[in-house]
Amino acid sequence: MQLLLVCTGNTCRSPLAEFIGRDIARARGLNIECVSAGTSAWDGATASDGALLVGLERGLDLAAHASRTLTAELIAQASLVLCMGAQHLDQVNALGGSGKSWVLSDFAHGTNARRGVSDPFGADLATYRATADELEQLMTKVLDRISAERHSASN
Repeated sequence: MQLLLVCTGNTCRSPLAEFIGRDIARARGLNIECVSAGTSAWDGATASDGALLVGLERGLDLAAHASRTLTAELIAQASLVLCMGAQHLDQVNALGGSGKSWVLSDFAHGTNARRGVSDPFGADLATYRATADELEQLMTKVLDRISAERHSASN
């Protein structure tokens, strides 16, 4: 299974969610690949300084991250696309992601509120920490839901 996480620049929220998701999946022994992209990304950009620092505080090394632009091909390869906000979801759906795409918080909570994760770009480290905390909670719930659905399907 491949999870595609989408934000705007692919330098803050989606890379943090990608690496947090990888870490949780690995710890649980889940065969889930997490990748990320941005709707307005500059291909090859590094993760933002705030994302790098907050990642290191959590034992996640984002140094090798290189941003990439969201494409229809990336969406087609993904099993599930989780977006940081409603505007990202609209763009994913326009590129063919309808039916397998959600706003991250909606998928995590089983709602349709379309409440996004705030973009910490340019903010202080405390804001990045708060975003990472929120992403960790959401990704934990996402992987809980996926695990429960897999278990239910196998019974």
